[in-house]
Amino acid sequence: MFIIEASNLTSSFGSQVVHQNLNLKVQQGERLAIVGGSGTGKSVLLNKLALLSPIQGGQISLFGQPTDELTNQQLISLRQQMGIMFQQGALFSSLNIMQNIMLPLRESQKLPEDVLQELALLKIQLVGLPASAACKLPQELSGGMLKRAAVARALALDPSLLFLDEPTAGLDPAGASAFDELLLELHQAMNLTLVLVTHDLDSLYKVTSQVAFLGNQQVLAQQPMQDLAQNN
Repeated sequence: MFIIEASNLTSSFGSQVVHQNLNLKVQQGERLAIVGGSGTGKSVLLNKLALLSPIQGGQISLFGQPTDELTNQQLISLRQQMGIMFQQGALFSSLNIMQNIMLPLRESQKLPEDVLQELALLKIQLVGLPASAACKLPQELSGGMLKRAAVARALALDPSLLFLDEPTAGLDPAGASAFDELLLELHQAMNLTLVLVTHDLDSLYKVTSQVAFLGNQQVLAQQPMQDLAQNN
């Protein structure tokens, strides 16, 4: 089953066309990396696929559903099946880590406060953070811990599709390697489909099963990572 299908996708900012007639398919359970040169619109494409901004042409289907045919309530339900980790974490600086993770839970589920806290703690532990991180503000965490907290929030609603924008950017090699391991563990434990933008070659080889190359406003090629590794 294709969990993502982008057909003849066009995206633009005013008169600047970023993508035109772009096509991309992602199967359930895949670990797809989106790569390309500067200015090819990798993060823009990620945001479009995650329904964070509207497209200007073409169609995006998620979980087998054309998104342009869905009601607002259906779109809300669809978005709850997806999580996204932004490059800078995008956590609310005035809330501690537990409160950040509780936000999407509180918005979607009418549960007692103690249950929400318990669920948030489970997510904190799931990403390998100590329980003591729950009461810390984002700015009190190291870069690696902050990224893990951002993943914990992205996983708050137990999505089956996880988008990640440059997940290892800014980490030292040891921290990046540990984060790659975390992604593989989460992929297996939660049966996730991963779609990530990355320029980290180590992550590319370690984490991904498919690579989509962006250029000339389109996906120029999409290949299994195994084939690329063998060619190199």
